[in-house]
Amino acid sequence: MTSNSEARKSTVSVREMIEKKKATKILSKFKEKLVPMTLFLFAMVSILTTFGIIYTLFSETVEFFKRVPITDFFTGTVLRPLSQNPEFGVLPLINGTLISSIIAMLVAGPIGLMAAVYLSEYASDRVRRVLKPLLEILAGIPTVVYGFFAFTFVTPIIRSVWPDVDATNILSPGIVMGIMIIPMVASLSEDAMSSVPKSMREGAFALGATPLESTFKVVIPAALSGIIASFILGISRAIGETMIVTIASGSSKNFTFDVTESMQTMTAYIVEVAGGDAPAGSTIYFSLYAVAMTLFVFTLLMNLLARYVSRKFREEY
Repeated sequence: MTSNSEARKSTVSVREMIEKKKATKILSKFKEKLVPMTLFLFAMVSILTTFGIIYTLFSETVEFFKRVPITDFFTGTVLRPLSQNPEFGVLPLINGTLISSIIAMLVAGPIGLMAAVYLSEYASDRVRRVLKPLLEILAGIPTVVYGFFAFTFVTPIIRSVWPDVDATNILSPGIVMGIMIIPMVASLSEDAMSSVPKSMREGAFALGATPLESTFKVVIPAALSGIIASFILGISRAIGETMIVTIASGSSKNFTFDVTESMQTMTAYIVEVAGGDAPAGSTIYFSLYAVAMTLFVFTLLMNLLARYVSRKFREEY
C-alpha cells in the first residue's frame, strides 16, 4: 500500500512539473513576442514624431505660399513683415545665418582640430583623461549663458579694438558659437584619429617621419572622413543655434556682408515672431513656418552631406 501511494504521489508531482513547465513556456513565448512589439512601438515614437513635425511645417508653409509667391520669398532681399506693405524676402535671414555659421567654423575648425591632434597624438593617457572631459564641459553650458557672454563680454572687447562695430552685431555671436562647438569638432575629430591603426604611425616612424609629419601626412589623411563629418555637423549645429544670435546679434533684418552690423538669423526670426503679437492665421504667423521649413531643409541637407562624406571617404583598416 505504501509503495502504491508513493507511486501515485510521484506521478502527481511529475504531472505538476509538466504543467508548470508548459505554463512557463507559454509565458516565455508571450514575453518573447511582447518585448519586440514594445521595442518597435518605442522606435516608432521618434519616427511618428518626425513625420508629425514635417506635416505641421509643410501644411502651414503651403498656406503661407498661397499668400506670398514662393519666388518673392526665396529671392527677396527685404524682410518687413510688420510694415503697411509687408515684404517677406528670406534672403536677409539666410545671409545672417550663413555668415554667423562661417564665423563660427573659422573659430571652431582650427582650434577644434588642433585640440584633437594634441589629444590623439601628443597627450598621455593621464592628460587625455583630464583634458577631454574639461573640454566637453563647454558643450554643457546653456546657450543662453553663451548669449549673454557674447553680448556683455565679447562685444565690448571687440568694440574697444574696433569702435565701428555696432552694439549688436553678427561677429560677436559668431565667435561665441565657434567656442560653443569646439567640443563637438574636437571630440569627433579625436575619435576619428584615434581609430587610425597604430601600425600606420609606426610605419611612418620607421621611414624616418617625425611625429608632426606622421600626424599631418598619415593620421589626418586617414581620418579625413571623420574630420570632415565633424566640421559639417559643427556647421549644422551653428545653423540651428538660437539663443546666442537672438541675444547678441539684434533683430535688424539687414541684407549685408558687413560683420560689424546687426543681422538676424532664421532661428532668431522664429523666436521673434513666436514671442511677438502675430495673430494666428495672419501672414506673418505663417511666415514663421516657412522660415522654419527652410531651416529644417538646411539642417537636413547638412546631416545628409555629413553621412555621405563619412561613407565616401571612409578608410577600412
